[in-house]
Amino acid sequence: MLPSPVVRPRTPGDLPALVRSLGEQQPTSSYPMRWPLPFPVEQFIVREGQERSWVAVLGGRVVGHVGVGRPRGDVERAFLDALGVDDTAGLGIVEVLFTDLSVRGSGIGGLLLDTAVSWLRGQGRTPVLDVVTDHGTAIDVYRHRGWRQVGSIRPPWLPESEADLLLMVLPATPGPP
Repeated sequence: MLPSPVVRPRTPGDLPALVRSLGEQQPTSSYPMRWPLPFPVEQFIVREGQERSWVAVLGGRVVGHVGVGRPRGDVERAFLDALGVDDTAGLGIVEVLFTDLSVRGSGIGGLLLDTAVSWLRGQGRTPVLDVVTDHGTAIDVYRHRGWRQVGSIRPPWLPESEADLLLMVLPATPGPP
């Protein structure tokens, strides 16, 4: 019988495995879009302002990651405009969601996403995220799970050859896809 994945809070000791996993999956997912990163990979995973983060562990091996925080910078302003709100106190951004290549399609990414959403909902916050337009599979998964596009943004780091980032929100009551 295969072991069941366990989701637990990320610890500093998880970072070497996460750095390796992120690098191994990047060529097939283009996430993150820039690779190699112009700064340490650990700073991509552990972000300033990140409030919580979790890892998925399968058979004693770290195989996925997700974090949550408040929207920041250009993304924060874009969500304020897109949602017509005065501040982002009621929002929580899902960030740095990825899984190891070995567990693609196993549901572990969904388990991590559900963990982040559940925590944000428990805080009384509305989950939001941004996603690269060319990441069609990710967008399809989010839409299938009830996420809605509310806008787009063109951050300064995005290459000219790429389409804008989509801004998505998970409403309390999902509407039609």
